[in-house]
Amino acid sequence: MVRGSFQRLKNNSVELLSVVSALIIWQVTAVYIVQNKFFLPSFTDVAQAFIITVSRQGVFPFLSMNLELPVLLVDTLYSLMHFSIGLVAALAIGIPVGMLMGWFRSVERVFDPLIEIVRPIPPLAWIPFAIIWIGLNPFGAGFVIFIGSLFPIIINTFTGFKSVPRIYVEAAKVLGCNTDRELMRRVAIPSALPSIAAGVRIAMGVGWMCLVAAEMFGVSRNGLGFKIWHNYYLHHMDFVLVYMLVLGFLGLLIDRLLRSYLEDKFFKWRTGVVM
Repeated sequence: MVRGSFQRLKNNSVELLSVVSALIIWQVTAVYIVQNKFFLPSFTDVAQAFIITVSRQGVFPFLSMNLELPVLLVDTLYSLMHFSIGLVAALAIGIPVGMLMGWFRSVERVFDPLIEIVRPIPPLAWIPFAIIWIGLNPFGAGFVIFIGSLFPIIINTFTGFKSVPRIYVEAAKVLGCNTDRELMRRVAIPSALPSIAAGVRIAMGVGWMCLVAAEMFGVSRNGLGFKIWHNYYLHHMDFVLVYMLVLGFLGLLIDRLLRSYLEDKFFKWRTGVVM
């Protein structure tokens, strides 16, 4: 066991050295060059702020109970709730629309000009309408994340369906798949899955980046994005960095989990896949 741990450490020595070097440079720069915690808190300042944040307690309402949890966990749960609302809505609408656009030319002609007009509008520009249409509640934050996540899913699903090799379709027809439903189910969807999965990963990244803005307009008093701005107003920049790093690590974890799930569930037939 010790030998195995040593071997794993040796195999990851370059990555470990890179992270340690970055932390040393950060600490030296903050303490000896910048010398101002407001402009750049040191690594040790952020570590202390992290310990304080973890030790604080918060309340998370669940069903009819008020669960007392570490405040960092409460903020994380709120952010995941906002993120899930937006992403699930984007998946539920984006994948079917992309599939229909990619398979039926008439649907593409109807939706393509509308999407091309709306798609360049930044998700943050929709915040005023999120407040007016939905209000200051978790669904308002979810709406902004939905806007950010929707178009990568539509575009990648559409591209995947458009790229289905014609020979696959013709071969399926020879073998008895004659309806659009059968062809989409047995040929187009399996062929387009890598593109759809790539779109979902891009959408998750964009939606996660929209989270800070989605929580800054007062949808709740909790959330990772909300706490970044809250601590900024208090000039607690070490706490700001704590929440920024939590956002980064959590986003990385979500992406790795999704990638692992997709590869185990749908792409076992592929070897050396690069996603």
